[in-house]
Amino acid sequence: MRKAYTNASRIIKVLTLAVILRVSGANAQSTTPVYMDDTKPIKERVEDALKRMTLKEKIAVIHAQSKFSSPGVARLGIPENWTTDGPHGIRSEVLWDEWSQAGWTNDSCTAYPALTCLAATWNKDMALLYGKSIGEEARYRNKNILLGPGVNIYRSPLNGRNFEYMGEDPYLSSKMVVPYVKGVQQNGVAACVKHFALNNSEGNRHTVNVNVDDRTLYEIYLPAFKAAVQEGNAWAIMGSYNLYKGQHCCHNEFLLNDILRKEWGFEGVVVSDWGGVHDTRQAIFNGLDMEFGSWTNGLTEGNSNAYDSYYLARPYLKLINSGEVGTKELDEKVRRVLRLAFLTTMNKNRPLGSFATEEHALAARKIAQEGIVLLKNKGNVLPINLSKTKRVAVIGENAIKMMTVGGGSSSLKARYEVSPLEGIRKRFGNQAEVVYARGYVGDTSGNYNGVNTGQNLAEKRPAAELLAEAIKVAKSADVVIFIGGLNKSDRQDAEGYDRESLSLPYNQDKLIAELAKVNKNLVVVNISGNAVAMPWVNQVPAIVQGWFLGSEAGNALAAVLAGDANPSGKLTFTFPVKLTDNGAHALGQFPGNKDEVTYKEGIFVGYRWADAHKIKPLFAFGHGLSYTTFQYGKVTADKNTMSASDKVTFSVNVKNTGSREGEEVVQLYITDVKSSLPRPVKELKGFEKVSLKPGEQKTVSFTVDKTALSFFDAAKHEWVAEPGDFQALIGASSADIKTKAAFKLQ
Repeated sequence: MRKAYTNASRIIKVLTLAVILRVSGANAQSTTPVYMDDTKPIKERVEDALKRMTLKEKIAVIHAQSKFSSPGVARLGIPENWTTDGPHGIRSEVLWDEWSQAGWTNDSCTAYPALTCLAATWNKDMALLYGKSIGEEARYRNKNILLGPGVNIYRSPLNGRNFEYMGEDPYLSSKMVVPYVKGVQQNGVAACVKHFALNNSEGNRHTVNVNVDDRTLYEIYLPAFKAAVQEGNAWAIMGSYNLYKGQHCCHNEFLLNDILRKEWGFEGVVVSDWGGVHDTRQAIFNGLDMEFGSWTNGLTEGNSNAYDSYYLARPYLKLINSGEVGTKELDEKVRRVLRLAFLTTMNKNRPLGSFATEEHALAARKIAQEGIVLLKNKGNVLPINLSKTKRVAVIGENAIKMMTVGGGSSSLKARYEVSPLEGIRKRFGNQAEVVYARGYVGDTSGNYNGVNTGQNLAEKRPAAELLAEAIKVAKSADVVIFIGGLNKSDRQDAEGYDRESLSLPYNQDKLIAELAKVNKNLVVVNISGNAVAMPWVNQVPAIVQGWFLGSEAGNALAAVLAGDANPSGKLTFTFPVKLTDNGAHALGQFPGNKDEVTYKEGIFVGYRWADAHKIKPLFAFGHGLSYTTFQYGKVTADKNTMSASDKVTFSVNVKNTGSREGEEVVQLYITDVKSSLPRPVKELKGFEKVSLKPGEQKTVSFTVDKTALSFFDAAKHEWVAEPGDFQALIGASSADIKTKAAFKLQ
């Protein structure tokens, strides 16, 4: 009989003090045991609890007992640990030992925008709001580990999981992940930052060994994780599926022991990705603390109650009992799991949280609006002038298709989802007629792990008829809004698969080109978490990057199209014209073969590659337009020479020269004029989002020290800032530098 899965199963009744005292052997004059006394330091509580645990209890707490939970110690009143996917919302409940839905009626969450959208706000306050809001939902559902955020670097536009991450730049990702982590953890919920590390493609993710030099590892692929640990104080890290130096990353000596623990001082738990563990001895000695999702000893996926056969379960206990391994490593793992409990489930001051509230819906909408990027707006087609618009044509399957379901582990059972068409009709409907034509058929399914959208997207009409209808509708409209792009189907934006092409699927390019011929007021909204090719870019006057926007998708998009919200998002990755404009593809190293991939492009990822090879992108990293205009003054520096222990501050005046209030992301890049090693033409080292009323100007300042000038010297295994000439470049994107200043490092 399957173990019952109810709210009651999560509630572990703390034993009476008399029982605890009897178990602990304390005398009658003793007070509350140290581990139960939250006035004591956590380290003391951990040691006290550890010495009371049996060997079997220690083994039990380091591996799963169900799909998403691990045991506590009921005898000592220490609760179970409950994890949940993230990172965009709290996943619906599944059965204890199956992926099938548990059938709850109160687990429909707020769907927040994908992390590509959050990063595109370039606003640390939005990251804090996001973390706080999703943390409240996790806490309300009694989860104490949120499996997110994801900070793997956008190496290729074909990586199916890019939509879950924060873009191509390590500095931007670092600055955005820290407030997210802090926001989550203020709710007594651990943020589990993932996937550590080098998980930059989905193809062959369980078998591929990533070859990367140390400099590239430290400069590009580790900074966001380091920031989450050292600045965000993340309580958990999730290992990745792939291998590095021949070891799987969930039990990787170099990544987990040498870097994460010894170099960075990480005190939290390392959680395996589901099914990411492959070897008991490596799991014992190479830094893993909690094992989830394994299928071992010949058990095939679908067999029940395999948990005692996990690598860190009975096989570990057998090695200890035989004397082949000691208990030192086990005690270290249990210490970290206990620390997690005292920070979360055993924290008496842990707030209660809230779930799927109006406040969370408003937060989701605010983040979505601020992350939407206006890529092109020739002739000011946007915002749509409703006083002069009688008929609006909305065309494209993505205008109606729900995007909260699908895509892998981030799939959600949302309380509601406002489609783009619904949002546009709600906002425009009282002032203009809104007509819809599908235009193309893409993915008609709507089911992931038993969560069903309930949409019937079946279409019997042939493609030619759909195209003809769309053209007819477009001809008679004042404005055409095409809403297409990718979806969360396999080989698009989805876990487990990489994209097969940079092109739009379902023959959308032809449809867009035909629409452009019949209506000059065409707006293309690209819904995706990835860059796409745009062969029609010169034919279309207005282009919007719409992302996967969550529950409030339609309302957020409509607000931007109508001008209620002034777009202020900026791209977090480069849109290449063609695939070979990307370094990984130019060098034939994506995704590699089944067993090996080599990051031959090294540190030249994204805009760094484009700059080094003088490639003009379709849209540059950091690019994003507004419905107003901004003027940059000349940058000034408080000094033109700095020492290694010194700092320099650069300041620039930015003025709103347009007719409406808007926000601009002012970006600071640093150039090392002459270096002993190859360096990027420029690297992002600061950004600030500033809000300006018409005619208003503000001074934006950036203070940098030698860390902003440094590169990682692999031979010395340290960060080095070489004396010499540098430049500070300030601009509106990596390709739109407005002003620069020279300075020296002594």
